[in-house]
Amino acid sequence: MNLLPFGKLAAAKPRTFVPSDIDLGDWPLIAPLFDQLETRAASAQSVAALEQWLLDWSELSAALDEESSRRNIAMTCHTDNLEAEKAYLYFVEHIEPHLKPRQFELEKLYVAHPQRANLPKPRYEVFDREVQNHVELFRPENVALETEEAKLGQQYQKLIGAQTVNFRGEEKTLVQMGRYLEEPDRALRQEAWERVAKRRMQDVEKCEEIFDQLVQLRTQIAKNSGFKNYRDYIFRLKGRFDYTPPDCEQFHDAIAHEIVPTVREIQNDRKRQLKLEKLRPWDSAVDPQNRAPLKPFAEVGEMVSRTQNIFNKLDGELAAGFQQMQDLKLLDLDNRKGKAPGGYQSTLSEARVPFIFMNAVGLQRDVETILHEAGHAFHAQATRGEDLYPYRNAPIEFCEVASMAMELLGNEFLEEFYPVVGQASSLSDSTANKDLKATGKTPVPLPSAEANRARKTHLEGIIGFFPWMAVVDAFQHWIYTHADHTRAERKAAYLQLMDRFGGDIDWTGFEEARAHSWHRQLHIFLYPFYYVEYGIAQLGALQVWANSKRDKAKALNDYKKSLTLGGSRPLPELFSAAGCKFQFGAATIKPLIQLASTELKKF
Repeated sequence: MNLLPFGKLAAAKPRTFVPSDIDLGDWPLIAPLFDQLETRAASAQSVAALEQWLLDWSELSAALDEESSRRNIAMTCHTDNLEAEKAYLYFVEHIEPHLKPRQFELEKLYVAHPQRANLPKPRYEVFDREVQNHVELFRPENVALETEEAKLGQQYQKLIGAQTVNFRGEEKTLVQMGRYLEEPDRALRQEAWERVAKRRMQDVEKCEEIFDQLVQLRTQIAKNSGFKNYRDYIFRLKGRFDYTPPDCEQFHDAIAHEIVPTVREIQNDRKRQLKLEKLRPWDSAVDPQNRAPLKPFAEVGEMVSRTQNIFNKLDGELAAGFQQMQDLKLLDLDNRKGKAPGGYQSTLSEARVPFIFMNAVGLQRDVETILHEAGHAFHAQATRGEDLYPYRNAPIEFCEVASMAMELLGNEFLEEFYPVVGQASSLSDSTANKDLKATGKTPVPLPSAEANRARKTHLEGIIGFFPWMAVVDAFQHWIYTHADHTRAERKAAYLQLMDRFGGDIDWTGFEEARAHSWHRQLHIFLYPFYYVEYGIAQLGALQVWANSKRDKAKALNDYKKSLTLGGSRPLPELFSAAGCKFQFGAATIKPLIQLASTELKKF
């Protein structure tokens, strides 16, 4: 039974080391390949031989990674399918525990290899640094703990994926309920929000139990590796060579000083337009002028075709990449019961093609998500010619520049979803186009009011994201540097951060829902400390966007060029290739927020 939307995909390059017919879910068949690599390491006495050894290792790693990705995709697309769950868990429990120590043995052989120092620089500089770091951190006793961690993560996904409510006679996923928060009818919004909040509260104890176990496991993993806390361990594990925990704390402070005041201004303006004394949790997503929700599309197919049109206008190479994904059925975009929440792009590492997963329900946020995940997909496609497997994956801090910048660059063409209705939007626009016609030039398309509304919502969302990112990141800093905390202390720490970064929202009567609102942030459960990357990357994306305001062609070319580097260069160099600074203090933040605020005033 094939639970994947796509079928068998050809490898980007024919296998020369891994047998073409091997079952990559059968460890006794996989183990001999690691045996061969270990034996061959000693005989690789020249630089060329060592490089070929690395390529064979890359081929095996890519094949195994694709097998893992296929099982994860099937499981997240069908969380209620026992066959998909069984296949995923089998790989987690019976393949991955073997892989980690065997990969570690290869890493040790590489680090100790006499030809390692003779490999050409800077080609292997980043790879060398990463492998040495892994060797220094690996502990065999952590393998079983990491397996338990993955199983707890799957329990969380299954718990959240099963959450539904009965709303006005129909069963709805919590994602589907999000559309009601954009309705002008305030009573309807409140009813929908309360129904979702009540449903989430039913699983509070289960979420807390899972997280208690995760903190305990992660703390033990860090101690086994010789670290005093999990935060310091994960910074090393993630290869954060270019920034530190104090840099993140500086980032939090800069957000508090430079961005939170702007967020409060936006909230005050919303409150004024809605004619409310206080903003409540169900007042944050509705249009402040009480217009009906934006409806960019009715069916997922329509969303795909209109997104294709955006890329056709933006860049021919990117457009061809998105079309390829459709042709190969590498998209699963509709929301349905039994599907895991959220959205992601996963690379099928042997075929070297991207897959996009999301939960579209017809909201403007879906348009932002497809542009975002397409940016990740373009990144994967840009590195398709790279044969060294680790270099086909950039650091998350830069991966998210690829996706977030694509949201901003694609937004220029939102009229594909919101066509201009009627005449010119202003006399000046009309006059400008008459002048262009007189000189034989193509008239500039006039902005659509609804497209501008979407752009404004998006920019406000970017500004509003930074404080939430600071909450999530700072909360995790606190959690793992206070690993013996009680649930009451954890709750107090979270609420303190919400007070600092949360803006002017009145949660009266729903204090417990506010105190546990972090449960919906899957990164805290599944990907610890994977969230500040979004903030760092958003600064990069805003810089790409700012560059495009000055020179559109150069900004796009720099963006595409930077994607081709994959993970082959350190973060500051990747940012520089994209025309950005790898800095996230107040000096970087202030002019970008000023630009965003200036643009908001145009809408």
